[in-house]
Amino acid sequence: MIKVLVIEDSALMRKYLKEMLSPERGFDTYTARNGEDGLEQLHAIDPDVITLDINMPVMDGMTCLSRIMLEKPKPVIMISSLTEEGAAITLEAMSLGAVDFITKPGGTVSLNLKEVEAEVIAKVKAASTARLRRVGGLSQRLRQQRETELANVKNIAPQPSTTLGRVASGTKVSNETGLVLIGVSTGGPGALEDILPLLPANFPWPVLVCQHMPSSFTGVFAQRMNGICPLKVQEVSKPTAIQAGNIYIAKGEADMVLVKRPTGLHATSVPRDDSLWHPSVDRMVASALEHVKAYNLIGVQLTGMGYDGAEQMARIKQMGGRTIAESEQSCVVFGMPKELINRQGASVVLPLQSIAEQILKWI
Repeated sequence: MIKVLVIEDSALMRKYLKEMLSPERGFDTYTARNGEDGLEQLHAIDPDVITLDINMPVMDGMTCLSRIMLEKPKPVIMISSLTEEGAAITLEAMSLGAVDFITKPGGTVSLNLKEVEAEVIAKVKAASTARLRRVGGLSQRLRQQRETELANVKNIAPQPSTTLGRVASGTKVSNETGLVLIGVSTGGPGALEDILPLLPANFPWPVLVCQHMPSSFTGVFAQRMNGICPLKVQEVSKPTAIQAGNIYIAKGEADMVLVKRPTGLHATSVPRDDSLWHPSVDRMVASALEHVKAYNLIGVQLTGMGYDGAEQMARIKQMGGRTIAESEQSCVVFGMPKELINRQGASVVLPLQSIAEQILKWI
């Protein structure tokens, strides 16, 4: 039985969540009215998983999360709205140590919460076995330092290289240019904060990222990463010519694919297909293999539930490319990397803190 603590100020929302997380489904669920009440119950019942609303009286969700991570760290799933403001706060919560989030399909009191019932159950079950990562991919001091320096850093033109697969930042990309392809889900925002800011301003390849996330979140996430990365980070919401030394985040609730045009390779957002996860890692990688030689591809499979990306990243390795699977010791959820490893598709298996270094060694 998974012991769950639901911290939520709405009585109706508490009722809905307790019904979903019922004993018949393997949950022993307790509720708290606000953050202050939740902290008392945290110590009294010692839950396996906590769901935490962001907007509450007495003590809000962010304050409560900080206290949880300080006093008695637990896997926390944030309950968020789909607004841009809700996205920004939720992503900050992920940086503070929350393992995942669930978005309400309605307003503050979501009367149609049943629409995400399967997601709630799956994410709480996954969180019950999740590994807590160290808080924050970047310290607040380093984050502030990066934000003040990056305006100058991004204006420094890198030196071109004649090595196969390398081009100067800002150069249009052909099928002889290398690409880094990253797939990630649960625990992804924090994992990406540990990798992408370490890629230097003269990084010579484009980086494409599929992070399973709603469409109202991916643009905010791209803006957030752009503030802490030496490379330019942008969301792909329309056909975009991909350039060396840029990071492209797939738009949520759609899929990102590569297409070839006379002017070079473009990333574009297309309607999602019938697969389980979106943006689809498998679809992104398959489209890259159509236009770029496998030996010029690096696939990176990070933390997350399920198997999205495993099949196509295994093809990269089979066809002569290189792949990295995040190791179990650093994954929040060792699902997606494990599936790649099980398919003999990982060139190397590395903890999160070693992945950026390995990418730089290969390039």
